[in-house]
Amino acid sequence: MLRLFVLVLLLANGLFFAWSNGLLRAYGFAPVVVSEPHRLAQQIRPESIQLLNATEIKQVEAQVQADLAPKECLQAGPFDTAQASRLREALEAALPAGAWQLEVGKEPARWMVYMGAYASVALQAKKRAELTGLGIKSETVNTPALGLGLSLGGFTTEAAAKLELARLVPKGIRTAKVVQEREEGALSMLKLPAVTEQLRAKLADLLPVLADKPFETCS
Repeated sequence: MLRLFVLVLLLANGLFFAWSNGLLRAYGFAPVVVSEPHRLAQQIRPESIQLLNATEIKQVEAQVQADLAPKECLQAGPFDTAQASRLREALEAALPAGAWQLEVGKEPARWMVYMGAYASVALQAKKRAELTGLGIKSETVNTPALGLGLSLGGFTTEAAAKLELARLVPKGIRTAKVVQEREEGALSMLKLPAVTEQLRAKLADLLPVLADKPFETCS
């Protein structure tokens, strides 16, 4: 009887070993597989996972809140080449990279129907009054290149300026001439596409190099 019990026990142990190791799977007897080795193959750089401490978690939360905060697009300009160069230096020092853009465009040449130069402001004012009496609009000019004078109109082409001069001659204009007010150049517009409250606080540092051109909402 004892021998039979030992034989049954050995047979039961053998069957359990075969079952637990999947040796009887072909006959439909095997434990349920609970592991999912295919998920391990789907992992992407698991060694790069890092646990954050409390301070780092707060920093991440603050960044998320900043990203979700309302943002405004602001722009200023235009700036000529020299102004844009000074502005770029200030931007690099005051604002983070990617927070601003300097978009460069062309500034067309400009011509003017010009009268002058006059020896004094009084003579300039007297001549302007005479033009007003003739029904001709004018603007004062005072530049190193042209001196004290009057502009009877500005134009983007020399031909248009000459045409205007020809129209004015019959009205008694004799001393006016066409001059080039400026040559073709480059103009830059400053754009801040996503201004947060934190970024807005730093804009005051840019005021000295904005050439009195305030920020406006992007058009």
